[in-house]
Amino acid sequence: MNLPNKLTLLRVCLIPFFLLFFYIDIPFHYLISLVVFAGASITDALDGNIARKRNLVTNFGKFLDPLADKVLVLSALAVFVEVPEIRVGAIPLIIISAREFMVSGLRLLAADSGIVVAAGIWGKLKTAFTMTAIVASLAWLSLRFDIGAGLPETLCSAVDNAVIPALIWISTILTVISGAIYLKGYWYLIDSDK
Repeated sequence: MNLPNKLTLLRVCLIPFFLLFFYIDIPFHYLISLVVFAGASITDALDGNIARKRNLVTNFGKFLDPLADKVLVLSALAVFVEVPEIRVGAIPLIIISAREFMVSGLRLLAADSGIVVAAGIWGKLKTAFTMTAIVASLAWLSLRFDIGAGLPETLCSAVDNAVIPALIWISTILTVISGAIYLKGYWYLIDSDK
């Protein structure tokens, strides 16, 4: 197994640890989950770059890399739904999940026709921004609850009610845009007569 695939597998293996540390009631659990999520996100940037530069692209990597990204991001968004301080709710999670299912379906149709659907610039931007938004949200939770820096209530309210939701909704909008671009580009694969 080559290095990019090992990094992708590492990302998959880090997801349960992210969830464990997010939920477990120990000191600095949000900070630890932030470090785990950030580490997993870094493997996403590394594995693709290494695979392309060293010509180590494999079918295994093409399959597992986007799946690992989806599970990592959707796991974080799902746990955020349960955190009252992150006022996002389930709607972004539903929209982002629907886009991921749609793009995965398009990729299956394309693969059946011998076409490889590579990640476009909008897909990469969506992934990078979403992971950054999640890291920022985890950093805020850590600052607010792990470090307990005696933050002013007005700041807490502004970040909880405006900043974090804005980051997640921008991610959602980028997700919709990238999904629409994929759908437009590969619409011809969807033939209702077949």
